[in-house]
Amino acid sequence: MSANQPVLPQGAGYGVDSVIGDLTDVDDLGIGLFFSVFMVGMTSLQTRYTGFNPRNSEEFNSASRSVKPGLIASGIVSAWTWAATLLAAKLKMNAPYAHTWLEIIAARWGTVAHLVFLFFGLATNVIVSSMLILGGAATVTSLTGMSTIAACFLIPLGVAVYVVVGGMRATLLCDYTHTSVLFVIIFVFVFTVYTTSDKIGSPAAMHALLTKAAETNPVSGNAHGSYITMRSKNGLIFGVINVIGNFAAVFQDQAYWQRAIASRPASCVKAFLLGGLAWFAIPFMFATTLGLSAVALRGDPAMRTLSPEDVSAGLPASAAAAALLGEAGAVCVLIVIFLAITSATSAELIAVSSILTYDVYQKYFNPQATEAEILTISHATVALFASVMAILGLIFFYIGISMGWLYEFMGVVLGSAVVPIALCVSWRKANKWGCIAGAVIGFCSGIIAWLVTTSSLNDSKINVTTSGGDFEMLAGNLASIGVGGIVTVVTSLIWPDNFDFNITREINAPDPTPPGSRASDRTTSEDRKSPVFVYVVERQHDMLDPVALRKAYAFAKWSSVALTIVLVLAIPLPLFFARTVYGVDGLKAWVAVGIVWTFFSAFTVVIYPLYESRTTLLAIFRGMVKDVFANGTGEYLVPEPDPYTT
Repeated sequence: MSANQPVLPQGAGYGVDSVIGDLTDVDDLGIGLFFSVFMVGMTSLQTRYTGFNPRNSEEFNSASRSVKPGLIASGIVSAWTWAATLLAAKLKMNAPYAHTWLEIIAARWGTVAHLVFLFFGLATNVIVSSMLILGGAATVTSLTGMSTIAACFLIPLGVAVYVVVGGMRATLLCDYTHTSVLFVIIFVFVFTVYTTSDKIGSPAAMHALLTKAAETNPVSGNAHGSYITMRSKNGLIFGVINVIGNFAAVFQDQAYWQRAIASRPASCVKAFLLGGLAWFAIPFMFATTLGLSAVALRGDPAMRTLSPEDVSAGLPASAAAAALLGEAGAVCVLIVIFLAITSATSAELIAVSSILTYDVYQKYFNPQATEAEILTISHATVALFASVMAILGLIFFYIGISMGWLYEFMGVVLGSAVVPIALCVSWRKANKWGCIAGAVIGFCSGIIAWLVTTSSLNDSKINVTTSGGDFEMLAGNLASIGVGGIVTVVTSLIWPDNFDFNITREINAPDPTPPGSRASDRTTSEDRKSPVFVYVVERQHDMLDPVALRKAYAFAKWSSVALTIVLVLAIPLPLFFARTVYGVDGLKAWVAVGIVWTFFSAFTVVIYPLYESRTTLLAIFRGMVKDVFANGTGEYLVPEPDPYTT
């Protein structure tokens, strides 16, 4: 069979039958349905045996703001989470009860600003969601031959089921499950490539293959055309685009803010820092290992021939995996892709649901919405956006836009709003109209710079292919974030505001009188299971201690600055300018450091969350034992408080 033919049958794409068939007698049960049933079951256990019930809107959208740092870290998937740590800390200081970052915009700057930044927020979700669908569909189609159209629609389907049932906490549990499986597969490929593979098998063999590849097909812009160097002109350009695009995504994607909102105030900073550092293992070892393997195995009979379009679609990793381990490697990548998309899609669904519920429906259509109405709209908007995701992926597929193109274009559209949003949450002097102007003017500047550069470098031809070049995208990204930031900062320095953050601290603030604290207001059994009662009333006050939050912010500030300097400037730039082509020992050192980092990451986001949740897990186990052996007495109830206790 040709290496360019699908490694797995179409049935694997529709249901991953070869995996599930070994585990159950229901051979046509797809992994998507299996995973949805699994997550719904987890939500049912949580509802019965803990104090968290997704039938409450606070639990559904914000996980009752009670999630511990280990689980939050598992859910963080961006390279720039250490930069976002500052915003997470400021969120807890200046708007601890907000559901979305757009609520802060509205409270501080009013309706015009809210509508402007609502555009940027939803645009972020549209772009990120489209990348997920395009990348996932391309990989599944490549490995199995499954219809791309079917993949675009089936990917969000199962996700929407358990998000509607379980809400934000189910999203985070999904993240944890995906992360655990991901790290298992990372270790499989790392140790296969560098220890057991008969095609590579060691760092020395990898070095020899990459050296040979550079001799026959040198890389333009790399030091001596080598693949084993940090000196890469195109790599530097992509790095700048990556920085801007990821800043834009993290600062404007409600999915990231949702994790800050869901986290415990005292541990928010810890969660984001751990998540950012743990995430780095994915590009450091997983992406690098399979990416280098795709180059090293070029020409191998089992290796798929990759076109530039295939690379832009994100197919080198799946091609290398299939060449290394055959069907087993293809299945591993298929599972990773499915779980990665599941995790990120669930985050996008709950994020858009929160925005449409609180920033559109409640703000503009029904300000006095009841708890039941909010929950209904939350469920409906999850289902709505799942359909929108599928349609958007299909549209971009048919017009020839790939995941790689969208990834580089992201900063052009979104970069201008980064500085205004950051200053809105953190700087009292940020000028309202200056920030609005910065976002709008920066957006226009980014689009103009991108189109003008495309036209200038391509004989006035502007299409998907010409507009996706490195310099074209770089110009748009730099203009967008640069002009937006300059306009925002300059106007704020000339005409500074003097905003009182007590205004944003009052957003959605609960009644200071706890439910049930008066004899005339006794809570029912169902009320006492409410996470709002359990968490907000009993614990929120202590966790919002201003002194503790200021200390957390100070730690976030210095650690974020230090990590940014080290990981963005101090390490990569000297290596870039050194023009060094690394020998076998250099590659061995890289691999050794990467493996150590990956073990640290796995401990942080797989083992540590279990340790943190040991009390809850034990409570669930005890409740299940009581249900089985004591006639249904295991259901969790919060003890009713003494109304006369102060």
